[in-house]
Amino acid sequence: MEFTPGAILEGTVRSIAAFGAFINLPEGKTGLVHISEVSSAYVTDIHQHLTEGQAVKVKLLNTDDRGRLSLSIKQAEECPAAAGNSNAPRRGAERPARPMSFQPVRSEPESFEEKLKQFMADSNSKISGVRQYEHKTRSRKR
Repeated sequence: MEFTPGAILEGTVRSIAAFGAFINLPEGKTGLVHISEVSSAYVTDIHQHLTEGQAVKVKLLNTDDRGRLSLSIKQAEECPAAAGNSNAPRRGAERPARPMSFQPVRSEPESFEEKLKQFMADSNSKISGVRQYEHKTRSRKR
C-alpha cells in the first residue's frame, strides 16, 4: 500500500491522548490525528468523537523526516463530497452538514411582554455579575 500525501486510508483508533488520537494503519504503520483534525467543529474533549478500537477513515496529510504520519479525519470526510463528481459545479454545490455547536437554543418569545421580561432577566443577571466583581475588587483595594 502506498503512503502518499492525500491518500485516503482505513484504520482503527489505537489510543487517545488529550492532543489527538493514534491510528493503526495497514502494514503495521501508526499515525497521529491531531485534535484539530478530528472534526470541523471545535473539539474540547476528543473522547466525545472517538473511542479506542473504532474504525475510521483518514487522509494522510504528510510524513515528516522521521517517518511519522500526520492524519486527518475531517479532511477525509470532506474529500469524497468534493471529488465525487468532477463535472459538478464547485460554486454553490451542497456540502455535508457540519455538526451543530453545543450552544443552548433559545426559543424566541412571542409577545413584546415576553421579550421585555427576557431582556430584564438577562440584564439583571449581567448587572448582578458586575456588582459581584466590583465588590470583590473594592475589598482588595482596602
